Amino acid sequence: MKKQILTIVLLLVISTVTNKAQKNMLCQGAHWTEQEGYLKMQEFATKWNDKASWEARAKKIKEHLIKGMQLDKMPKIEGDFNPVINHTRKMDGYIVENIAIESFPGFYITGNLYRPIDESDKHPAILSAHGHWNVPGNIGRFRKDMQLRCASFARMGAIVFAYDMVGYGEAQQVTHEIPIALLLQTWNSKRVLEYLLSRDDVDSNNIGMTGASGGGTQTFIFTALDNRITASAPVCQVSAHFFGGCVCESGMPIHKSKNFQTNNVEIAALCAPRPLLLISDGADWTRNTPRVEFPYIKRVYNVYNAENKVSNVHFVTQRHDYGLSKRKAVYNFFSQYLNLENGHIPYGGDGYIENFVTILPEDSLKVFGKDNIFPKGALKGNEAVIKYLNIK
Repeated sequence: MKKQILTIVLLLVISTVTNKAQKNMLCQGAHWTEQEGYLKMQEFATKWNDKASWEARAKKIKEHLIKGMQLDKMPKIEGDFNPVINHTRKMDGYIVENIAIESFPGFYITGNLYRPIDESDKHPAILSAHGHWNVPGNIGRFRKDMQLRCASFARMGAIVFAYDMVGYGEAQQVTHEIPIALLLQTWNSKRVLEYLLSRDDVDSNNIGMTGASGGGTQTFIFTALDNRITASAPVCQVSAHFFGGCVCESGMPIHKSKNFQTNNVEIAALCAPRPLLLISDGADWTRNTPRVEFPYIKRVYNVYNAENKVSNVHFVTQRHDYGLSKRKAVYNFFSQYLNLENGHIPYGGDGYIENFVTILPEDSLKVFGKDNIFPKGALKGNEAVIKYLNIK
């Protein structure tokens, strides 16, 4: 009995020490000043000088990401999406449906599918992540700007999966503050991608991903980890000094360890040599992008002779959002690199016109309700999910 007690105490001590060590390795929020971030980029630039040395560093960054978020501890799953699709509506140039797929046994990803009217051929696909907009009536994937861009992508010819962050919208099996939110959201993106690739109507050679703010973080992190994303457009998020202010962005030790340091700029650069569009503005942590973040990433693309595939559109007078001007830039980007038809969006004196999109009320975009009951046997609560995954 005494031996068992001593073992339990020892395990608790080890767990406490491990957790404390992990917390000391977290880089959160504005971890550095803007000047410190700039100087760190200069320091990182001395660690490589050609394709071979960059790829050696890139390998370390990717390994650090996987280990830091414990992605390698997730269950081995192929297929088994068990999709629930309902409320198919034919709109002006696109179709919208409500969808849920199983991320892992007992855990579900909820969202909406936006599809082209033309169902006769394979189509490019886009993963559409959202950020931390959580005002009642204006939440996550239900927001007007989210519906506008997803419908426009679909009218251009893409199949779009707009999905909830954990703890947002219908994804209420855990709270957004769960310590492994970063892991869960990255894994969910992987499952969304693999679901899209499993569809007969998706062209696997043309897969895009985009999102703003926290959705931008999901975009550049998942793009860094999965080369099946062929074009990436993180909006208002890639910063040298800001590491993300939420547990879902920087709540696990992906940026720093005892002998290694990186930041979100280098993670975003792992997209190279695939097409990458950085959208930035003058009123948040991306205000320095044209002078600090973009030149570093462009240097990475240069070692692949692919500088023509990376670009930055900077809106110096604008703020932190995925507004019309930012959407217009992404429409052009995905049209170029995903073989989409931006000519299918109405065009006028000020550019693209999105008035063909019907903004649907939140309740009509939900997968589950009184007529569609949430699956039985679903995991409930943070502790249940962490215990099932056996993540420490």
